[in-house]
Amino acid sequence: MKITTTILALAILFASCNQFEKTKSGLMYKITKGSGKQKLKNGDLIKFNVEYKIREKDTILFTTYGHIPSFYKIDSSQLRKYDFGELFPMCSVGDKLEFVMNIDTLKKLGMIPDYNAVFKRGGVINGKAEILKVYANEDEVKADIDKEVAAEKDREIKDIEAYLKKKNIKATKTESGVFVETTQPGTGEKIDTGKLASVMYKGTFMTTGKEFDGNMTGPNAGKTLDVVIGAHQVVQGLEDGLKQFAAGSKGTLYIPAMMAYGAQGNPPVIPSYANLIFEIEVKDVKIPPPPAPQPTTPPVIKK
Repeated sequence: MKITTTILALAILFASCNQFEKTKSGLMYKITKGSGKQKLKNGDLIKFNVEYKIREKDTILFTTYGHIPSFYKIDSSQLRKYDFGELFPMCSVGDKLEFVMNIDTLKKLGMIPDYNAVFKRGGVINGKAEILKVYANEDEVKADIDKEVAAEKDREIKDIEAYLKKKNIKATKTESGVFVETTQPGTGEKIDTGKLASVMYKGTFMTTGKEFDGNMTGPNAGKTLDVVIGAHQVVQGLEDGLKQFAAGSKGTLYIPAMMAYGAQGNPPVIPSYANLIFEIEVKDVKIPPPPAPQPTTPPVIKK
């Protein structure tokens, strides 16, 4: 019975693979035609969703589904081999794509630097994509990108609001969209643009609670994070949130992904579209020291 089941599973897998075709570079793919009649061509400005997933662990590496779609100008001279972009000339608006990428082939082509815990020897990446729209000009693209970014930030804010409600946490939303929970008001100097804030912190993911960075424990324990506000030394959400504190204050910041690492994330530690939580304790606030004078070359005196 076990042997029969194994044979049946192999037969199903073989039949499934036979539904796929191969590009000249060896990329396995399948296109499911949609109802759209507008065929893609070189030079088109397009909008699409795409997702990459490690097959063995069913782990999503990257996805735009439910977030901000990708925008791209088709340039046949720039299409990479062994990439789903090879399929664009065969597609129309509304078509759905499935593709399979072999990690060993990606390594051979130099598309990944080396094998690691994610990209393992012999591994496989399953991908999918959907062509959503073709634009008439770049102004239409820009307007839609702005719309999608605003919608993504709204989704993230609603997710944070739902989290706070579930945890019965009272927090105030700043104009930029960062939520601030103050657990100990400070009596010292207030943090503001141009000031140097010395901070103890712990950063965690909102969805899992896992710590990804900090100086309250671990190898950086006791060493303050010194931030000059306005110098863009940390993510925007953390900088904006710190301005709600003063020396001696404690609290927690709940930061939407678009005010942190956004769609790109900060691989391999922070995934794309990760809402972040920072526990904060402000140790000191002061005027930063002036920059060290730069050495100058003495003038040449002609005799």
